[in-house]
Amino acid sequence: MTAARVGTCLVVAATVGVGAASMAQTPGTPASAATPTPTTAPTPRPQPPTRDPHTPGYVTAKELPDGTVPPPDVDGNFIIGPTHPPAPETILQDGVPQGAVYKFTMSSADSKIYPGIARDPGTFGTPDPNDPANLIVTTSHPAPYTRNVAVYVPKQYVPGTVAPFIVGADGPDALLFTTLDNLIAQKRVPVMIAISIGNGSGDAQGSERGLEYDTMSGRYAEFVETEVLPLVEKQYGVKLTKDPEGRATMGGSSGGSAALIMAWYRNDLYHRVLAYSITAINQQWPHDPKMPGGAWEFHKTIIPNSPAKPIRIWLEVGDRDLLNPNVMRDDMHDWVVANENMAKALAAKNYQYQFVFARNAGHCDRGVKQQTLPVALEWLWKGYPASGGKPARH
Repeated sequence: MTAARVGTCLVVAATVGVGAASMAQTPGTPASAATPTPTTAPTPRPQPPTRDPHTPGYVTAKELPDGTVPPPDVDGNFIIGPTHPPAPETILQDGVPQGAVYKFTMSSADSKIYPGIARDPGTFGTPDPNDPANLIVTTSHPAPYTRNVAVYVPKQYVPGTVAPFIVGADGPDALLFTTLDNLIAQKRVPVMIAISIGNGSGDAQGSERGLEYDTMSGRYAEFVETEVLPLVEKQYGVKLTKDPEGRATMGGSSGGSAALIMAWYRNDLYHRVLAYSITAINQQWPHDPKMPGGAWEFHKTIIPNSPAKPIRIWLEVGDRDLLNPNVMRDDMHDWVVANENMAKALAAKNYQYQFVFARNAGHCDRGVKQQTLPVALEWLWKGYPASGGKPARH
């Protein structure tokens, strides 16, 4: 085990699982010797147009003065930008206690839930001629992977006590850790653990990341619950709350979808969701005829047709977010429309949510995250006492 300074936090690295180091260098092999049917290579991604937040059919939103963000105690729809100054809470501050960040590696060989898949490089898939919403992928096959996990433990945490926590996708996320240092010191959020989990590699249909993040089920939440969190508690002397009010999820793009999917399908585990440029579009694979639009179904059918759940949801989209980036052309690949529809669906069901439309911003825009993350986290944890204990009703 080695220690080093990375960014603003103390990092302690470790390895978990047999053969993790060697597995990272082992190429994936097909399940059989049969030559896979060639699939269509991804078409060049078009430059997204700049969308107007006042477009007919979009949600009515409050336009804020440039450089400001929505307050942490107000729900609803907001427009920010066009400039995005970084919030001071995302930057190292003198005199603020710095948490420790412990890093370890997980191997696919040790996972009962995700033994590993990959899609051949340079391939994507072909739309089903009878159903363009179904992408046929023939070059996905078993393949090993390793994932990095970073665990943030704030300086104020008392070893052995039960703590709230946030699980993040596509980790490690150093910006989150620095922001938590400052917010915890200011008593704007509870003293919480953060578990930032790397994905299993690849993207979209046929990939390990796509399987983990875009599948409409509680499978990824089960993976985190049974294979990640026990390691965190065992190795770093922390106790993670079982109360869903004290558990949050976050991510961007498909990681944002994963955050919502975790809370939706395992509402017994998570009640708080933070998502940048959420991929609430048709990207689930394998195709499920019962859920033909994948995460697009959240705003099309699932939320409108389901009783409201006790979930707080913070969402953001950029005015230049993604639009039809693949060959499917199924009218379910517009990230701006998906996020606008999410806000409409949540409002109709009286959810506690905050939706931010960012001018002059792209997909998972780094500048927008640096501007909004502190107040987004403060909004997300509203109703949960900064000192811990039983959460207030909200």
